[in-house]
Amino acid sequence: MELRQLTYFVAVAEELHFGRAADRLHIVQSAVSMQIQRLERELGAELFDRSPRRVRLTAAGERLLPEARAVLAAAEKARAAVAAPRAGLRIGTSTGLGEHLDRVLAAFARRAPDVLVELHALPAAERLARVADGRLDAAFVRAGQPVPGTRVHPLWPDPLVAALPATHPLAGRPEIGVDDLAGLPLALAERRTNPALVDLVVGACREAGFEPLPGPAAGSLQDTLAGIGVRPLWTVVYASHARVLRTPRVAFVPFRAPGLALPTGLAVRTTAPSPHVETLLLACGDDER
Repeated sequence: MELRQLTYFVAVAEELHFGRAADRLHIVQSAVSMQIQRLERELGAELFDRSPRRVRLTAAGERLLPEARAVLAAAEKARAAVAAPRAGLRIGTSTGLGEHLDRVLAAFARRAPDVLVELHALPAAERLARVADGRLDAAFVRAGQPVPGTRVHPLWPDPLVAALPATHPLAGRPEIGVDDLAGLPLALAERRTNPALVDLVVGACREAGFEPLPGPAAGSLQDTLAGIGVRPLWTVVYASHARVLRTPRVAFVPFRAPGLALPTGLAVRTTAPSPHVETLLLACGDDER
């Protein structure tokens, strides 16, 4: 049994989706599946109940999950015990920051060229938890409520755009209303994955006078956009991210004012913050100018 296998197992167990787990781990889905299968062979038990529509933990998987987390936590603690003290900056990030993240990092590098920056892509709840316990110095969050031990500095609103097939008649418009999309199925993440985004989009549909048609369960953004490229669906993407995506079969169309947007903030510890946090906040301000 390898730590890598346990890492992959925990990621799939938390996401309940092999594609999302692969995105989180920054590896291909086939590698995750292969390592999970090896772990199951070594343990002599199936850890996941796989069906075409969903992934669930088996009883064996439920028993293994807390033990796997404990092993990984112990391994991280052991590494930290022998690691040299670092004076860098550890930042939690999420998908969709797009051009904002590039500009913030460039501005920070100009202000603090000798400070090493580490980026950690994690689910929102884990980002906040790691800021609170000191494993991260700061984290970008959207519409996030601070947890005990943290505070969130407002940064900027992140507008959303509609992603729909490039061949659809709406794709050629300069902007659209939410009501224009009433006849298209909506591919959206499960609410537990991103409650603020799901509530915003579904609420906007209801305010426009319709209940969104359920599309296929959204996996990774890459998979969702690939599906939109070949069938009539729509989803939402952060405008700052859409500008750096290269998807010729998908059109990104702004929403008519007042549009849809989620606020982005920077979560930091309330006590003993990193000495580089203030510089990071200044760099975030540079991004807005």
